[in-house]
Amino acid sequence: MCTDPIMEGIRPQSGISLIEVIVFIVIVSVGVAGLMSVLNSSVLHGADPMLRKQALAVAEALLEEVESMPFTDCDPNGYDPVAGTCTLAEGMGPEPGEVRGSLATPFDNVNDYNNFNLPGGGTDIGGSVVVPAGYSAKVSVTQDAAFGATGAFLPAADALRISVTVSYNGGGDSITLEGYRTRYAPNDTP
Repeated sequence: MCTDPIMEGIRPQSGISLIEVIVFIVIVSVGVAGLMSVLNSSVLHGADPMLRKQALAVAEALLEEVESMPFTDCDPNGYDPVAGTCTLAEGMGPEPGEVRGSLATPFDNVNDYNNFNLPGGGTDIGGSVVVPAGYSAKVSVTQDAAFGATGAFLPAADALRISVTVSYNGGGDSITLEGYRTRYAPNDTP
């Protein structure tokens, strides 16, 4: 039989010990907890791409609206076509009485949109952009003396940088789009 005196009274093991069961349960629990945290994170942030895409759509539409406006030295309301003279130079921001989307005195130049805020929550009367509830948009128009990849090719007054920032998730997240508008004929009149 067995010649080893130490091994003589020991029977071969026929199952698993309590310690092995506890270690197995701990390992499986850690794995399940890790999987649940990943699943929880994906469920909580599953709508984020949709919110970002909606913000991007609002920003693109508003940037396109601003960029499609004329960019002239003279305000269209201050140009005398008979005399060919300008009585009201175009300045940064809307001229007195101008309101975006108004039929009587609408925004009529790119720089009228400087510091324009568009709150969310419904229809944009007179405008072409609807900002849903929970979103807000802000437009900034600034002169850009460093227009171009290698420096200033145009005077600062002839190049505008347009920034549209749309905030969402209670202002916690935002997306900003920028575009440029140049005055291709510096003495443009409406």
